[in-house]
Amino acid sequence: MNNPEKLARLRERYANASGGDIFDTEFAVVARSQFTTGDKRKWPFAGIPTLLDAPCRPEFQDLPDFGGLDIALLGVPMDLGVTNRNGSRFGPRAVRTVERIGPYDHVLKCAPFGMRKIADIGDVPMQSRYDLAQCHHDIEQFYKKLIAAGVSPLSVGGDHSITSSILRALGEKQPVGMIHIDAHCDTAGPYEGAKFQHGGPFRLAVLDGVLDPDRTIQIGIRGGAEYLWEFSYESGMTVIHAEEIKGIGMEALIARARQIVGTGPTYISFDIDSIDPGFAPGTGTPEVGGLMPREVLELLRGLKGLNVVGADVVEVAPQYDATTNTAQIAAQMLFTILCLMVHAKSEPAGG
Repeated sequence: MNNPEKLARLRERYANASGGDIFDTEFAVVARSQFTTGDKRKWPFAGIPTLLDAPCRPEFQDLPDFGGLDIALLGVPMDLGVTNRNGSRFGPRAVRTVERIGPYDHVLKCAPFGMRKIADIGDVPMQSRYDLAQCHHDIEQFYKKLIAAGVSPLSVGGDHSITSSILRALGEKQPVGMIHIDAHCDTAGPYEGAKFQHGGPFRLAVLDGVLDPDRTIQIGIRGGAEYLWEFSYESGMTVIHAEEIKGIGMEALIARARQIVGTGPTYISFDIDSIDPGFAPGTGTPEVGGLMPREVLELLRGLKGLNVVGADVVEVAPQYDATTNTAQIAAQMLFTILCLMVHAKSEPAGG
């Protein structure tokens, strides 16, 4: 360094400082939540793994107010609604084992666990591992209790069929809008006598009156099943195909998404297969030509300030990914969405 005065100032402040000594005002707030005794932090590889390393509070499920939480992180380990490869029942467990996500988002300037009361409350209790309809009944009833307690849910699936029953709880009093990031529109009809399947949750939600299609945008759509999704167009959803995104530009896409959902209650549903399988192979219905993780992060961060009342990350099937990249990406998206929920406007879930 050719500036002796600058070097002297740096030495005065940092030469005898530990890694836990942070002097910037904003960064120091985050550091105080991480360094409880000098420069010692919680070991990321020790203890009980939880979603985003949140406090582990499964006992809150038995309390009427869920322990006064603002946001509940929870797993929905159910994949009875898949049409191709199963295994997303292991998604919550895989995402829980990911270390070192957060505690701070430098773009959103958010350290969520110091700003709201948040905990991992475990998995949604379901009565049968075999009965798809019973699982959906259990999901809907559990989320209705969460909403009644004023708790905003951030969920990890499980297959995408779970979202229709989550929306039945969230949109019971007022239909929600939705930002849906996926390779598939998921607006197909019932198949083989089953209305609960992961290719059709959003048709169900619209027909149930809990999802407003005019306030819904579907981003990243691609693959050979376009012929199954006429309902998206007939109902008034906005569909953005993966190959359109470069021409639209991310800034314009973010503006369009914000305009479509407006200021009303909004749900974010992120399917990991929206990401190109070169980055995230661990999913049941991979589609080449997908989004890059950096693109999805930019999109999500551009949604800061929307009234996000709930969200999910679904379709992580870890056994198809020897690298764990899929779960890593899912956990990062989960954290970014959590930051959006912390920043959300105060309009309560359910209207």
